[in-house]
Amino acid sequence: MTRRLLTSLGVTAGLIVAALVAGGAYMALKAPLSTQPNSNLTPENCAPGPCANVKGYTIWISNVRVQNDVVRMTVKFQNSSAATHASPEDLQLIDAGRRSSIPITDAAGCKSFARHEFSSSELYGPIDICFRVTNSNPPFILHWTPDLGAFCCEKDITIWPT
Repeated sequence: MTRRLLTSLGVTAGLIVAALVAGGAYMALKAPLSTQPNSNLTPENCAPGPCANVKGYTIWISNVRVQNDVVRMTVKFQNSSAATHASPEDLQLIDAGRRSSIPITDAAGCKSFARHEFSSSELYGPIDICFRVTNSNPPFILHWTPDLGAFCCEKDITIWPT
């Protein structure tokens, strides 16, 4: 009898802990995104914002605009790191609905760029790129994964239409 009671209490406690963890995860996913404009996104290691610098590899984002379900922007890279290239596969846009998209070429005026091999502190760009989104409400997050090794460096940059 005591063993059955302890088992029941253990199962009940486990279910309560699982429900609390699931509730916390749900609330974290539904938390509102930052509501500050691009001008406040100038980190200490790059300027003007929005931009990001990952171990000497910098990306700048400008001219962000939304047309229906397409987000257009201009990006520019400068590499002073161990990374060897810039590639469209390194970029994803996450919309307010937390859905990610890759650069597209099927909308009018949207082009892709080919993988660009770097040498030294070379600049690459500006390049106009587009992403299709399911939720066109800003802000957006540009998820950048520069090629700096298997376990290194992903960067999320919050961007607003300009």
